[in-house]
Amino acid sequence: MNNKKVCVVGLGGVGGYLGCMLAQHYDNIYFFARGERLESIKKNGLLLHSDAFGEFTTHPAKASNKADEMGVMDYIILSVKNFSLEQVCNEISPMIDRHTVIIPLLNGVSASGKIRNLIGKGRVLDGLIYITSGANKDFSIHHTSSYGVVHIGYERGNQYDENILSEVQKLLQSANITCVIESDIESAIWTKYILNCAYNVVTAYYKATTGDIRKNKIAIMQLKSLLEEACSVARKLKINIASDLEDVHFKHILQKQSESATSSLNRDITFGRQNELEIFSGQLLESASICQLKIPMTQFFYEELKKVSQFNKYFSS
Repeated sequence: MNNKKVCVVGLGGVGGYLGCMLAQHYDNIYFFARGERLESIKKNGLLLHSDAFGEFTTHPAKASNKADEMGVMDYIILSVKNFSLEQVCNEISPMIDRHTVIIPLLNGVSASGKIRNLIGKGRVLDGLIYITSGANKDFSIHHTSSYGVVHIGYERGNQYDENILSEVQKLLQSANITCVIESDIESAIWTKYILNCAYNVVTAYYKATTGDIRKNKIAIMQLKSLLEEACSVARKLKINIASDLEDVHFKHILQKQSESATSSLNRDITFGRQNELEIFSGQLLESASICQLKIPMTQFFYEELKKVSQFNKYFSS
């Protein structure tokens, strides 16, 4: 694997964690970043504070915002926010040829399809990650969970050589990144999406951590309702989710998740940044409309958070 070129695109909480883990084990890791983050990486490297792996600084083979400087990659891990996806896909095109394997780890349920349409070359897998991590003001990464699990697979109609999945799994697991190959990646993606449609929205609305939510009886009831609504949409779409998924997610949040954890949606809305509310609520509402389902709790949070998001964005600009 040291003969393969790997680029991590997007060095926030998820990409920063993966980039650090990979760069600690391989000499051929490239970082695609911009602005002050790029300058910080060039000057200081990228620092990871991990509850699971300790604290260390890594230096990529090269960090740049110019894809043509880094050349064609064998693997690209794409971990950016959905609202910047089109721009990023255009920027990284020089790093991709027909052999390049692209591993998208974005929120939502349609990222891989969008990437295939935008790039038009390479081999785009389907993927997701479970992790609790974020980027600090100094661009270092905090990883506050004992886990960081990548799931990969092929959606129906997009199969490539099965050996590719095994190669990606080997690449990641050799760097202490757990990687699971899914036989039904669509189900796995929706399983995580349903969790985000409830957890991210509730924590953003209450500006809360998991510990705060556990102390709020109303928030707990709303969380349960949001999970039920998202599951109802998935089942109407014939997604093969677990029959008790609402309860599984509900118990995980109330009993297992770190008390200090919160969501990227909460952080982004609080600081008036562009955010993924449209992915977590807007997209679910569109799917519900297609299915002729009413999801009133989701509708309520969507409308309220849009107001808060616009207000905070105005006063932070």
